[in-house]
Amino acid sequence: MASAARTSRLLSSRTHRIVAAGIPLLLAAGIAGCKQKPGPDVVATVNGHALVRADLDRMYQTQLGQNPGQTPSPEQADSLRLNIVRELIDEEIVEQRAAKMNLSPTAEDVDAKLAEMKAPYTEDQFNQQVKASGRTLDDVKHDLRRSMTIDKLINKEINSKVTISDADVNNYYNQHKAEFNLAEPQYHLAVIRVTSIPSQQPVNLKDNKATNDADAKKKIQALKNRLDSGEDFGTIAMNFSEDPSTSSSGGDMGFVPETQLRADPSVLKLKAGQTTDIFPLLDGETKRPVGYSIYKLIEREPAGQRQISDPAVQQHIRQLLKDSRSQLLKNAYLEMLRDQAKVENFFAEQIFKTDAK
Repeated sequence: MASAARTSRLLSSRTHRIVAAGIPLLLAAGIAGCKQKPGPDVVATVNGHALVRADLDRMYQTQLGQNPGQTPSPEQADSLRLNIVRELIDEEIVEQRAAKMNLSPTAEDVDAKLAEMKAPYTEDQFNQQVKASGRTLDDVKHDLRRSMTIDKLINKEINSKVTISDADVNNYYNQHKAEFNLAEPQYHLAVIRVTSIPSQQPVNLKDNKATNDADAKKKIQALKNRLDSGEDFGTIAMNFSEDPSTSSSGGDMGFVPETQLRADPSVLKLKAGQTTDIFPLLDGETKRPVGYSIYKLIEREPAGQRQISDPAVQQHIRQLLKDSRSQLLKNAYLEMLRDQAKVENFFAEQIFKTDAK
């Protein structure tokens, strides 16, 4: 869950009374004991609900997997874990709020969402994806339930209250008119990319990857043949492209300035809807192919001033303002919920006691 930078919270100490059966004299005297220590598998509590180390470890390993080949120092590892615990705390705070408002999804809702996730895969492919992420099916359902709960809360408490008027759109345009004056033509492109160096993480819906240069050449040619036979570019990109930053959106790269494309003049000659031949992707140092790409031109925007009467300009501004206002309200709402929650971060205490020597 995206959120603004989190501030540290001072944890007030709590005094617990020792309650021991068979020792009435201690109870009568009201002798206070020391603060109850959590079990070793508890990293924090939110209103008495325990957050366990297993979830911290799983998320830590997932984030490490996003940067293969990089080994963090002990201090970097603790800093990453501390950020993950903060994230778990915030998610638990929001989830508890949603539960109080009866916004938690039903088991049927979760199963339907799971079925939607599994739809593009065979059962074996989906199970492999789950295993590669270091989770079990129960973990996936738990994460889905939490994500759906948070989404329902945000939609009810935040998004439903955000409105952008025509006056808001006009004011933004007048104050940022220069932003809508394109200095050069822009090309809205999509890409299908195949590499000879397979990623450790899933990169497309089929988790389909080439394993070497010969395999990459064979795969990109097969995809080119399918495009030439009329298959949808976006669908092929989602299922087979190995560019993790674009495959999930059908290969959409967004708008690219003309000056960045002059090394590939064939792209500049495309008409909307057309695709290029296969381009080799060269290593910057060795100049050897490390992959192959096919580009599609979605649309071309000429240079010049975009007017407020353009529906695309209006929609862009409206979405920009909505996202900005929604994020501000989310940040304020989360701060309010944090203030109302009783949080104990045992992992932070452990780091402080260990390193503050």
